Amino acid sequence: MLNSKKKIFVAVTNDISTDQRVHKISNYLVRKNFDVLVYGRVLSTTFSLKRTYQIQRKKHLFNHHFLFYAEYNFRLFFKLLFYKCDVILANDLDTLPACFFASKFKKTKLVYDSHELFSEGPELQGRNFVKGFWRVLENFFLPKIKKSYTVSQSIADYYNTKHKANFGVVKNVSLLQREIVKVDAKFPTKYKTVLYQGVLNPGRGIKPMIKALHLLENVDLIIIGYGKVEVALQQFVKDELLESRVHFLGRIPHEELPNYTKLATIGMVLEEPLGLSFEYSLPNKLFDYIHAELPIICGNLPEIKNIVETHKVGVVVENYEPKSIAKEIQNLLENKELYQQIKLNQQKAKNEFCWEKEQQILDNYFN
Repeated sequence: MLNSKKKIFVAVTNDISTDQRVHKISNYLVRKNFDVLVYGRVLSTTFSLKRTYQIQRKKHLFNHHFLFYAEYNFRLFFKLLFYKCDVILANDLDTLPACFFASKFKKTKLVYDSHELFSEGPELQGRNFVKGFWRVLENFFLPKIKKSYTVSQSIADYYNTKHKANFGVVKNVSLLQREIVKVDAKFPTKYKTVLYQGVLNPGRGIKPMIKALHLLENVDLIIIGYGKVEVALQQFVKDELLESRVHFLGRIPHEELPNYTKLATIGMVLEEPLGLSFEYSLPNKLFDYIHAELPIICGNLPEIKNIVETHKVGVVVENYEPKSIAKEIQNLLENKELYQQIKLNQQKAKNEFCWEKEQQILDNYFN
């Protein structure tokens, strides 16, 4: 009997392990009766996965900068050339060259998911040549793609205006009925905890969080995640003599992560205004904190601030100075009425910002 399922090829440059957005969309596609293959790469921190969809991860000779992107797209193009599928889903600009040209060559439907405003990322600030390269790719590809969506309205508006594109919005919200693998989660402290969970890359506001501890008593910082500045942050903690108060838990599978999130006292979303990508972002952790009913302290970025203030799920810091951050942490810890009211507001907000509702938008791209 012939297989009636349509095949979809999902391309990412990460190792898939902690990419919640790709995981949620892949599960949606499985439920829509697609045969899903997610293609990524092997990293030094890669661990085995059990998913409802197929996964293929490749080791690369190069893992950084231009040589990695060149090797990845070269190999991806030839993979796609000989892989029979009905739809190609490209995730972010760094997968798009291979996906675009393969879709044209094979006359295969292409869908593009932009997880961020790629050419305006914090890592590109001050690197004009590299930023210019990614802008050339955006200028060339984005007006030519018929089916594309991104994570926030501000990014969609930017792309649609600048490139005469047709981006929709699929926010990276959390599942109400999330698959959680129960583990005996504990924090290595007896004190109240401020939590940062996410990628450890520049511009996440982690150093000011660390320095704020000098102005607080009986409060520790929990950091869950990995990334480019992990080692530098660990050294910074040593330099600040805060090793007993800052706890790095490393990389935790997202199926286990809610066990840890709910243990914290306050959730931090302090992305800094380092480029439009961050200014327009709506990070995973914002919605993870809402679903965990974890009161939020956030920076003054428009998309994040709008959700936090409109739905009253946290407070906004005046600036990124440790003094301002410590002030808001202390205020939330002392004002028990405000703290409890925020948790009540989050009970309502998580029913609005849930994947069960948001995923319905994807029908416009994959039906």
